[in-house]
Amino acid sequence: MALLLLIHFALFSTLCFAADPSVFLDFKLSYITLSPLGVPQRVIAVNGAFPGPVVNVTTNYNVNINVHNQLDENLLMTWPGIQMRRNSWQDGVLGTNCPIHPKKNFTYRFQVKDQIGSFFYFPSLNFQRASGGFGPIIINNRNIIAIPFAHPDADIVLLVGDWYTKNHTALRTTLESGEELGMPDGVLINGKGPYRYNSTLVPDGIEYEIINVDPGKTYCFRVHNVGTSTSLNFRIEGHNLLLVETEGFYTTQQNFTSFDIHVGQSYSFLVTMDQNATKDYYIVASARFVNETVWERVTGVAILHYSNSKGPASGPLPVAPSDIYNQWSAMNQPRAIRQNTTASGARPNPQGSFHYGSINVTDTYVIQSLPPVRIDGKFRATLNGISFVNPDTPIRLADLHKVKGAYKLDFPNKPHDRTPHMDRSVINATYKGFIEIILQNNDTKMQSFHMDGYAFFVVGMDFGVWSENSRNNYNKWDAISRSTTEVYPGGWTAVLLSLDNVGVWNLRVENLDRWYLGQETYMRIINPEENGKTEMVPPDNVIYCGALQSLQKESQSSSAMALHCGNFKLFLTLAITILALYFHF
Repeated sequence: MALLLLIHFALFSTLCFAADPSVFLDFKLSYITLSPLGVPQRVIAVNGAFPGPVVNVTTNYNVNINVHNQLDENLLMTWPGIQMRRNSWQDGVLGTNCPIHPKKNFTYRFQVKDQIGSFFYFPSLNFQRASGGFGPIIINNRNIIAIPFAHPDADIVLLVGDWYTKNHTALRTTLESGEELGMPDGVLINGKGPYRYNSTLVPDGIEYEIINVDPGKTYCFRVHNVGTSTSLNFRIEGHNLLLVETEGFYTTQQNFTSFDIHVGQSYSFLVTMDQNATKDYYIVASARFVNETVWERVTGVAILHYSNSKGPASGPLPVAPSDIYNQWSAMNQPRAIRQNTTASGARPNPQGSFHYGSINVTDTYVIQSLPPVRIDGKFRATLNGISFVNPDTPIRLADLHKVKGAYKLDFPNKPHDRTPHMDRSVINATYKGFIEIILQNNDTKMQSFHMDGYAFFVVGMDFGVWSENSRNNYNKWDAISRSTTEVYPGGWTAVLLSLDNVGVWNLRVENLDRWYLGQETYMRIINPEENGKTEMVPPDNVIYCGALQSLQKESQSSSAMALHCGNFKLFLTLAITILALYFHF
């Protein structure tokens, strides 16, 4: 009996007292048939739902998600904005992970270390996000950390994005043939089509999203652009949007009547239900920086329904910004986003305690994107003249097993006047360096650039060609930190980045069409004095492929229950009690 009690105490202490809480989830990705725009089509569901379920956790939780591939092609799930500290093995892109084959599963295990905020997940391979598979992530503050505003009455998640009635396999075939995708067929809000605000544009019978609210309450709207390639303007009829957070960092609080959200970006707004509810109100996400007369159908409309509403929504939609031909004016909005330097983030220290503006830059990279061209007969897009080809063997696995020729550490630090080509060129970054990256968009459309494993400071943004004199106008005091930033066509965005997270991290254009055609690379950051503290070893369930295929063991299916540490304590106590009774009798 004494031995059982000792075992109980040891397990109880080790598994729960010494660790942060854990959550276990199962994600089954499969095809289902839906008609979000009135046309039956095959979409990718998570656990039978489109969009997928919310991952709702708290700072420092350990997250375990067992992903089952029930599709007919390879799969990886990625978690943009989740920094995967020391653990690029869980990032879910081809440069870091071998794919999950059909009818197989893989459990992602990562910690949301020192993070808060609004994010989303999605499948990263084969253009699959254009068919779904995405869902929201909420990381809540710990109770001991105050948030810089009154607690909202509830969260409301909105996943908005452009949508095609062709599935992802047809869309990628279009790209591979050398054609652009063209105008989307519409915009979905939480997987649903538009409310029938216009009987000509919107057919009858479309299911639309209804957001139910109570008068006088304040809600946190967590809005994510999960679409393929279209920037959207988001607005709620008759209500102000108080911006408070973007991709894990609190902002200075500013009111907007509408807000531009580019592909891959996430924002949180506080919205107070302060109207007299004479009717329901429109929630709108419409295509931005396009000819709105031609693109009128690319508009998502949901309904904000007060519990005391006196009638349905009616009349014209709230007006979108009228500056589509004056992008200088439109750029003022992202330039105005500032970090709330006095607020605590995931830690009790102020967000502005890292004085990035006084740190010497160790390297500068100017990364130029160009419109797609033909390379060796294929339709491809480039960064600095290189269209990235994913390695057969993930980069860090190749390093650890000394695989020769898996990739090249020769990504150029500026554009060169040379013939575009396809290659596996990777940025050879320096651990603990502090680098400047200039994202120069010489393409014809708005682009979003994303960096896995990091948040960067967005210090500058302008039109024209960046020069060293552009640094004179950098924001060196309260630039927002985030992981996805817009870069206007014919313009540039400058970011600063502290290289403190060892691993291999994807830098890409988040617009799916350009990403699929090769606008990406990786940043390899290695600690030459690695002692096991700055980078985790590969997980015990690592998948092998490419040159290391022979190391792969036949995977065993497993499941993950929704189990928190507190529940485990109860289960363990019950098991020990039963054993004690057994031995007693």
